[in-house]
Amino acid sequence: MNDRIDLTPKQSRKVNALIKRLCCNYDNGNCIRLDDGDPCVCVQCITYSHIICKWFRIAVLPADKDLYIELARPKNSKNCVVCGKGFVSKGNRAKYCSVCKIYVRRRKQVQYQQRYKRNKGKD
Repeated sequence: MNDRIDLTPKQSRKVNALIKRLCCNYDNGNCIRLDDGDPCVCVQCITYSHIICKWFRIAVLPADKDLYIELARPKNSKNCVVCGKGFVSKGNRAKYCSVCKIYVRRRKQVQYQQRYKRNKGKD
């Protein structure tokens, strides 16, 4: 992963919401990990441009799959052929996200049934 991940304002709001909801080191605006006797402000909450906190990147960010794919871009991530949304593939032949995969499979099944019925009538 990159050392510096730049954020858009929308992503920054999502990151701050994730920190407040899921980070085990967040305590009313302070970071427990950085606390050395004096309260220390959570550095990730006060930055709006990029991700600084390694703990957030490793432990908290994967909880939001869409944001994780946008920011961290894992090696096995791809873009869906139908909608263009990023997704983490489970195999090397994956082309569709989980939502589009169902749609494409149903559409292909309908086409197969139509061809089958047409060819059956010719016999």
